[in-house]
Amino acid sequence: MTLTEAARAARASRRSPAETAPEGAALTWLLAAYPLWWALGMGILAIPFVASVGAVRLLRRRSIAVPPAFGWWLLFLLTVTLSVANLGVDPPGTVAGSWFSNLPGATFRLGFYCCLTLIALWAYNLVAEGRYPRERLIRLLAWLFTVTVAGGLLGTFAGGFEYTSPVEALLPKSVAADGFVQSLVHPAAAQTMDFLGYETPRPAAPWGYTNTWGNNFAITLVWLAVAAFCLPLRKRWRVAATVLLAVSLVPAVYSMNRGLWLGLAAIAVFAALRLLISGRPAGMASLAGAGCAALLLVALTPLGTVAQTRLDNGHSDDGRAFSSERAAELVLSHSPVLGFGSTRKTLGSGESIAVGPTPECPRCGGRTLGGNGQLWQVLFAHGVAGTIAYLGFTLAVLWRFRSDHSAVGIAGSAVIGLSMLSMFYYNALVTPLLFTLLSYVLLAANRIPVPLRTSTE
Repeated sequence: MTLTEAARAARASRRSPAETAPEGAALTWLLAAYPLWWALGMGILAIPFVASVGAVRLLRRRSIAVPPAFGWWLLFLLTVTLSVANLGVDPPGTVAGSWFSNLPGATFRLGFYCCLTLIALWAYNLVAEGRYPRERLIRLLAWLFTVTVAGGLLGTFAGGFEYTSPVEALLPKSVAADGFVQSLVHPAAAQTMDFLGYETPRPAAPWGYTNTWGNNFAITLVWLAVAAFCLPLRKRWRVAATVLLAVSLVPAVYSMNRGLWLGLAAIAVFAALRLLISGRPAGMASLAGAGCAALLLVALTPLGTVAQTRLDNGHSDDGRAFSSERAAELVLSHSPVLGFGSTRKTLGSGESIAVGPTPECPRCGGRTLGGNGQLWQVLFAHGVAGTIAYLGFTLAVLWRFRSDHSAVGIAGSAVIGLSMLSMFYYNALVTPLLFTLLSYVLLAANRIPVPLRTSTE
C-alpha cells in the first residue's frame, strides 16, 4: 500500500457511518421500512430525519439540479411562509384563537412541506445522475402498495387491532392523549365509523386515516403496475402481482372510500387515453380487460353489496359541502391574497352555531375549515396566491411532460393528474404528497438519458 492509499484509508476510517453509507440509503430505509416506523410509533415522524440527511447531502454538492416547473413549487412554499402572518386573524363564525394558538398547525404544515421538498430535490439529483436507480424507486413505491394492501386487510378483518407504541409510551400522558398526537404515534388498523347505522371498521393502517389510506392506495397502485408489468421481472412475480391486485379489491371496497373508487376510475381512463394517443391499442385493451375483470369480481361477490350500501349512504356530503363553501366564502371576503395561515374550527354546524359534539354524535359541529381537501386547505390557509401557485405547479408538470408516453411518463402524469382530482376531497399532507412528489421526480428524471429497461419503451 502506498502512502497516498494509506492516507485515504485513514481518512475513510474516521468517517461517520452516515458519511460512508451510500447516497440514497436514508431514502431507501424511509420507504422500505415504513411498516417498521409505523409499528414503532414514528410513522411520518421519520420523514424529518431523512429530510435532514437530504439537506446535508445537498449542501455538500457543488451544484444542485432543479427539475422542470420547480419554481412554481417554490412560489407555493413562499406563500405558505408569508401566510403565517395572518394566524392571528379570526374569521367570522369560527372559534377565536390567538396567533400563538394557531401556530402549531401552521408550523406542522410548513415544516412538512419543506421536508418533502428537500427529499424530492435530493431524490431528483440522485436519480438524474444515475446514482439512485429509477427502477429502485419505482419498486419501492410498488412495495408500498403491498404494504397498503396488507394494512387494508388488517383493518378489514381485525379492525380493532391497536396498541401502545414505544414512542407513545415515552410521551407524557397528557401529550399522548391528544387526538392529533394519537394519529401520529398510536398504531391502529382502522377507523371505526357508524354512518351505515352500525359500527364498521374502515382500513387505515399504516397511514393513520382511512382517506390517507385510500389516497396512497391509488398512488402506489400505479407504480405497482409499472414495476410488475413494464420492468424486467420473472413470470412468477408478475403472477404474484396479479394475485395481489385481485386481493386488493377486498380492502378497497370495504374501505367504503368513494374518493378511492373515483380516483381509480380516473386513472384508468387517463392511462387508456394516453395509450391510445401513443398508438398502443393493445395496451389500452389490456387495461380495459383488467378493469372489466375487477368490476366483475366486485359485482359477482359480496363486495358488490358493500359498495352499493356505501353509495346509498352519503353521510359526509352535507358536511363537506358546508365546510368547502364556508372556507371559500371567508377567505374571499376577509383575506383573499394569503388566507389565514392555518385551518380554523367553525362555531357549530351549517344548521346552527349551537350544534356541537355529543356522545351520540361526536363529530357534530366544530367543522374544520380547510380540513376536507387539499384545495380547500390551500385556499383557506394560503389564499388565492397559494392556490394559484399550487395549481400552477401541477398544471405546469402535466403540460411539460404531456408528450412522454413511456411507462414512467404515463404513470407519473397519472399520479399528478390524480392529485388534481383528489384535492377536492383528500388532504395531501403528509405521505400522499411525498409519493406524489417522488412520482414527479421519476417523471422529471425520465427525460434525462439514463438507461431504464422497460418492456414498453
